[in-house]
Amino acid sequence: MTDRAVGCLLGLAVGDALGAAVEFQPPGTFPPVTGMRDGGPHGLAAGEWTDDTAMALALADSILTVGWDPADQARRYLAWWEDGRYSVTGTCFDIGSTTAESLARFRAHPDPAVSGLAGRDRAGNGSIMRLAPVAIAAQKRYPDDLAGLAHLCVESSAPTHRAPQAVSACVVLGVVLAGLLSGETRSAVLDPGWVAWDRLPFDLDPEVAEVVAGSHRDRRPPEIVGSGYAVRSLEAALWAFGNAADFADAVLTAVNLGDDADTTGAVCGQIAGACWGASAIPSEWRAQLAWADRIEGVASGLAAADI
Repeated sequence: MTDRAVGCLLGLAVGDALGAAVEFQPPGTFPPVTGMRDGGPHGLAAGEWTDDTAMALALADSILTVGWDPADQARRYLAWWEDGRYSVTGTCFDIGSTTAESLARFRAHPDPAVSGLAGRDRAGNGSIMRLAPVAIAAQKRYPDDLAGLAHLCVESSAPTHRAPQAVSACVVLGVVLAGLLSGETRSAVLDPGWVAWDRLPFDLDPEVAEVVAGSHRDRRPPEIVGSGYAVRSLEAALWAFGNAADFADAVLTAVNLGDDADTTGAVCGQIAGACWGASAIPSEWRAQLAWADRIEGVASGLAAADI
C-alpha cells in the first residue's frame, strides 16, 4: 500500500514535470519526450513541475494538518496563488483561468461549496490533476463506502470546479485510484463491467459515463487528445495507462499527446503510480524530480491518514 500511495503522488509530479517542457505544443510539433528536459513556456529546469503538483501539495498539506476541510484547502490554494507557497519556484507562474476566477470568488465570499465555476465551458481538468491526496487518504473507504469516497471527491472539486463534467471526472478518477491503491488490477478498473461502477451511488455526467463505458478503449489519436477539458483529459490518461507496458510507457505516451501535456501526464501518472507503485518509476526520473523526498514523505503521511 505504501509503495502504491507514494507512487500515486510521485507519479503525479513526475508526469507533470515530464509534460511541462512541451505544454501547449500541438502533438507532432516537438521531439518526442523520452525523459526529463528543461524549457517549456515557463522556462523550468528539468524535473521541475507546474500547478498540478503545487495544488496537490496544498491539498495534501491541508489533509495532513487539519483533516478534511474544503475551506482550508481553498485557503491553501490562495496561499499558492497569492504568495507562491507550494510552488517549485516560490511564485505562482501557472494557473488556469477557471481556478483563478474561482479562488477570487472564494476570497470575496469564503464558501468552498459554491466558489467553483459551474458552467460546462468551465469544466477544465484543474480538479482531477490534483486529486491523488484525496484517494490516498480515503483509500480505506474502498470498496464498502463508495458513497463517502464520491462525496469527498465532489467536495475536493467544488472550490474551483463545479461543472458536472469536472465533478464526475473527479469521482471516476477517485474510485479508480482507490481501487488500484487497494490492489485491484489494471484490467479490473478499466473494465466497463467493474463491480465498483454498479455499486457507485452517484449519477455520472453522460460524457464521463461514456468514458467509463469504454471510450478510452475504443478510440485512438487523433480522437484521443491531450485536452484541458476534464472529460477528454481523463479519457486520454486512461487510454495511455491502458495501452502501456509499464509506468514509463504510460506517462510518456500521455505527455507526447501534447497540448495540456503536463496535466495529461499528471493524471496518468497518478493512475500508473497507484497501479505499479513508486518502485516502478525510473530511478533517474526520481533523482531529477524537484522536491522528490518531500513528495514521498507527504505521500507516506497521507497513506497513514484516514478521512
